[in-house]
Order: sequence, then structure tokens, then C-alpha cells
Amino acid sequence: MAETENIERIEWAQRSIDRVEGLVLKNAFSCRTPEATETSMAYTRFLRLTKMTNENYPVFLSLLEIENHYVIDSLIGDEDPFVFFTPIQPTKHLLRDCFRLLTYWHPGGIYPKTISIVLGVLQAAYSYAKDGSQIHRVSINDVNNLGKHLNKDSGQSDPVNRAILDILDRLSLLEGQGDEETEELARQCNAIRTHFFDRRKKMEDVIPQVLLVKSDYLVKEIVPNYVFED
Repeated sequence: MAETENIERIEWAQRSIDRVEGLVLKNAFSCRTPEATETSMAYTRFLRLTKMTNENYPVFLSLLEIENHYVIDSLIGDEDPFVFFTPIQPTKHLLRDCFRLLTYWHPGGIYPKTISIVLGVLQAAYSYAKDGSQIHRVSINDVNNLGKHLNKDSGQSDPVNRAILDILDRLSLLEGQGDEETEELARQCNAIRTHFFDRRKKMEDVIPQVLLVKSDYLVKEIVPNYVFED
């Protein structure tokens, strides 16, 4: 009996340690102090050097929620953000989380490289929209939260705008290839593209106004005391 109690005590202690470690990392990832930002930068740099795999990619994905461009730069390094997730085949979990992030972020409220990573995943997954839809079926809400990140003032040559327009264009090709819900999705994609290109039209006429509330990712950002070069 005593031996069993000792084993349970050891297991409980390990769970407690794991929980505390998780809380420490969570506090660091909040980037509320320069020291926390530096800790997050060191952690993300370590992950970058260990490389992304099918086993660890959810950790990389979760780090995109860190709203600090110094941390994201440490995670990406010199890599093109649009191809950051190239080593990973699109999965339902990955695509669902990408749309969740687009929904969570406000227009202008996220570092362009961060949103570029997400858009790169969606471009790859929906290059053939019908195939991508078999992995994760896109909803009208998904499309609206994608389109809200278009910035008409930046023009179609802007990399983020160009990627969003490309995804919308691919999804619009689903017209005539599915049920009424798919038809409505394709029409909405076309409508968002039309309102972007037509200077006389306003985006709020095609996307709910509540989704278009702008933010600025730099306002809340805590700068680290030191930025180390690789």
C-alpha cells in the first residue's frame, strides 16, 4: 500500500510540475513585459531551428496567436511566410484553425507576416477548391472573415490583398459544382471581389459592418529590451 501511495504521489507531483511549466509559458506568450517578449522570442527561435513536423505543427499554429511581431519574426526567420506551413499537408484541424484566427483578428490588428502564414495555408489547400472543400467545407462566415482583411487603399498588388483575392477567386469557381449552399458561397466570393475592385462600392455593403472594425497591432505591442541577431 505504501509503495502505491508513493507512486501516486510522484505522478501527482509530475502533473503539477507540467501544469506550472504550462502556466509559465502561457505568461511568457502573453508578452506583457519586455522580459516575456524576449522569452517568447527565444522559444520560437528554438522551434524554428528544430523544424516543423506533422507531430509538432499544432505548437507552431498556436504560436500565431501571439500578437507580437518580434516573436513572429523569431519564429519565421528569413523564410517566406506564405510557404511557412508547406511541410504540412492540409488537415481539417489546420484549416479550421486558420479560419478561426481570421475570425478572431480585426482588420489591421495583426502583423502582416502572421496573416500571410495563414493565407499561405489556405492558398495551398484551396488551389483546387473542390478538393480543399472535401477537407474543410468553407462557410459564408469563413468567407466574410477572410474578405474583411482586404485593404482597398493598398491595392491588389499588396501581398495580403493578392492572396485573399486569389483564395476568393478559387472558391468562386465552385459555382455550378454543388448544392445551394455552395452556390451562395461562390456568389459571395464574387461579390466581395467585385466590391474590392470597384472604387464606387463599399466593403460594408457586402460584408457585415461589425466585422470591418479596424485595429492596430502595434498599439498593444510590448517591445523587448534586446533583439539578438541569428
